[in-house]
Amino acid sequence: MKKLKVGMVGGGGPGSFFGRVHLRAISLDGTRELAAGALRSDPKAALEEAEAWGIKGYADCEAMLKAWKNGDLELDYVTIVTPNHAHFGPAKACLDAGMPVVCEKPMTLTVPESEKLVALVHKKKAPFDLAHTYTGHPMMMFARELVKRGEIGEIRKIESYYYQGWLASALEQSGQQQAAWRTDPKRTGISNCGGDIGTHAFVAATWVSGLKVKKVSARLNAFVPGRVLDDDFNVIAEMDNGATALITATQIAIGHKNDHGFRIYGTKASLEWRQEAAEALLHQTGDCDRTYWIGAAPVPDNVKSYLRIPAGHHEDFLEALANLHCTMERTIRRNRGEKVPAPYDHPGVELGLAGMEFVSAAVASSKAKGAWTNM
Repeated sequence: MKKLKVGMVGGGGPGSFFGRVHLRAISLDGTRELAAGALRSDPKAALEEAEAWGIKGYADCEAMLKAWKNGDLELDYVTIVTPNHAHFGPAKACLDAGMPVVCEKPMTLTVPESEKLVALVHKKKAPFDLAHTYTGHPMMMFARELVKRGEIGEIRKIESYYYQGWLASALEQSGQQQAAWRTDPKRTGISNCGGDIGTHAFVAATWVSGLKVKKVSARLNAFVPGRVLDDDFNVIAEMDNGATALITATQIAIGHKNDHGFRIYGTKASLEWRQEAAEALLHQTGDCDRTYWIGAAPVPDNVKSYLRIPAGHHEDFLEALANLHCTMERTIRRNRGEKVPAPYDHPGVELGLAGMEFVSAAVASSKAKGAWTNM
């Protein structure tokens, strides 16, 4: 089987770490490889960074796509690993060219930009996957399958959260790159905490449950003096079946690192999962509590095909992101008529738009002192 060739936009430079995470996830299965990249916003630095990575370098995304169109570069899809404000341009350029895209979240800086990408995906029929890494965890996928099979009954309540503590002080004032761009409205948009990790909690609440948010009542806080955007994000949501969801995120919870998870309460049972203990999924029926362990649980075939190692070993963050790249790979290969397992229904462009609409509604509600605001 010929390896798929991947291009990357962003992800390079000092202080950037997620480009290297994508690099490892792309190469994990031995069926994909990073072939080219426009890894930095400065053209000269982009070429130097690509040389350091040992890949073909380009000054920008447009130059990389031009080389592909001219037959000078082999590419199968592009992954976008830039700060929020630089998602839309490369994604649009790729889709205009018919190039499949894996894009980091949040999908764009604004709702109108997301709407344009949705329209382009439908027009060009180009595969588009949104890199909500945690949805690649097999046990998060298994939880979704249990909900779809009716194992927990009708959903009544959801608690979805993501707690960090790394921005409990004004880290951005020290020049730390990750803090600097996330707290800058020009580069991160209308919400810092909500856009960065609140969207993960939103996706867990909606993608796993299969429900949609109808309206929200929100309170966003900027606790650190001098900070313009929120570092604390709290939402009560009414779901489309009448259920209540508590969707919360914070970056000022000292001691918390990437404490992401959810609890879903239904008429038959409850589900609970935590990213920092990702091997286990708790299924409570009232008569008994079942802990499903990765590799040993009776997961359905559409999830089992994403497992790589035997039970008792740890499959975690890199593997989860690799599963999203695997989904893109399977989609591309199936479209070419190759015999590969079916791709899982991981988040795409529609959920990317819904995430932006959710953040926008939460910001509007908070400004209106928690007034109910429709999605």
